[in-house]
Amino acid sequence: MTTLSPPTASPRAIRFYHRGTLVSVDGVPVTRTVLDWLREQRRLTGTKEGCNEGDCGACTVVLGELDASGQLRLSSVNACIQFLPTLDGKALFTVEDLQALGGAAPDALHPVQQAMVDCHGSQCGFCTPGIVMSLWNTYERHQQAGTQPTRQQLADDLSGNLCRCTGYRPILDAGQRMFDLPPVALDRQAVTEALRALQREPALHYAAPQPTPAGPRTDHFHAPRTLQQLAELRAAKPQARLLAGSTDIGLWVNKQFRDVGDLIYVGHVAELRAIEARGDALWIGAAAALEDAWRALVRRAPTLTDVWLRFASLPIRHAGTLGGNVANGSPIGDAPPILMALDAAVELRRGERVRRLPLTELYLDYMKNAIEDGEFVQAIVVPDAAFRRQLRGYKVSKRFDCDISALCAGMAIELDAGVVRSVRLAYGGMAATVRRAAEAEAAITGQPWSEATVRTAQQALARDFTPLTDMRASSAYRLQVAQNLLQRLWLETRPENPLPPAATSVFHLMPHAAA
Repeated sequence: MTTLSPPTASPRAIRFYHRGTLVSVDGVPVTRTVLDWLREQRRLTGTKEGCNEGDCGACTVVLGELDASGQLRLSSVNACIQFLPTLDGKALFTVEDLQALGGAAPDALHPVQQAMVDCHGSQCGFCTPGIVMSLWNTYERHQQAGTQPTRQQLADDLSGNLCRCTGYRPILDAGQRMFDLPPVALDRQAVTEALRALQREPALHYAAPQPTPAGPRTDHFHAPRTLQQLAELRAAKPQARLLAGSTDIGLWVNKQFRDVGDLIYVGHVAELRAIEARGDALWIGAAAALEDAWRALVRRAPTLTDVWLRFASLPIRHAGTLGGNVANGSPIGDAPPILMALDAAVELRRGERVRRLPLTELYLDYMKNAIEDGEFVQAIVVPDAAFRRQLRGYKVSKRFDCDISALCAGMAIELDAGVVRSVRLAYGGMAATVRRAAEAEAAITGQPWSEATVRTAQQALARDFTPLTDMRASSAYRLQVAQNLLQRLWLETRPENPLPPAATSVFHLMPHAAA
């Protein structure tokens, strides 16, 4: 019989920093969202409910937590899909907090808010609080670094905020204007001290009543802090659902009204949030935020910048995890095609056993994978050798920012004197699972990297995939675009006169990889 480590044994209240004090919350369901708690329990209605699925950004709040070095880190997230117990040990900031930061006068506005007024960045005002919080996150980050964002960086930071009234120009104007006003700083020391006090409390085991058609029951939320605790919990509670960024499970609850039962939250496991070089590979912990994981990949492969910045929105990338995106196994997930092109493997753990499985072998069928009962994704491992190839990531969607792909492709090619030594062509959105195009790869390997080879590979690609037709794209469109992306790969990597980055990337001048 498995014995749980003491820190997760006794239930306690959810504890976090909010509005200048430590808050304790008990008795609310495990899946109570931060948005509902703010509006219904705290009566703080500045944070709005728009889509309730993490898309529109009207509910954007900012979370604060201590990083591995003990420094305060702020991240914008969607309150509508974050469950309240995930706030344990963190700080929560909403639009109401900015008034206290505005200045000495009771009615003084924060520079972010004043800039929105000065630049006429608000009309109906419904989405404005979320926009203000995204801009405040940007303001704090750049004030701390002593820098100012470019207009394009502001647009990326606002990628999760959809405004239906004013259009975006005055909002971007406000993002630049806010740095021209007298600066206002968050008391980071006070927040840091509060979070350090919370760290001294035991790991969270929260229990709360959950109404069901069969009557009330008690659901449990465990938030282990070590990999050993997580492994023990997973072995002891194999039917409990693992929760990471809640960017999928939040929608199951809000939109599908699914009963998710007991939850094991991996967001407090420090080992799983690490990103580091191990041997001859890049080791990305499964609970590493998407934003951090993509930044690590792009530092090694700058040509992946476009797909990084178009992967969902910044609040989703702050909350979601690379391990969750991989384990979810969606055929239209954007990370797996890129990782397959990088020869990535997944580390799977059950108890003390750890095994590595090539990502190409993880997906068995639509939403089915090779993860065994009681097993969990521990890390994604990318060999250093993969970064020595020419790499490309392409995302095609109806909307440029914050949209689900019609298809996504990860491609890697290695040339030797104009001949293709090796190639990887991985596609999402083309089949029931993300997978590589075996026949197209065979048609290219060992051949001169020429337009004639591309034409042969395009024909082979039609044998690799018979894509479906759905609301995002028709089968014919998907196949044609997938074939066209082979042409684009050749144009960008051909031995003679390849297209320069300025001709193919809107982000080529952006210093995101170093931000």
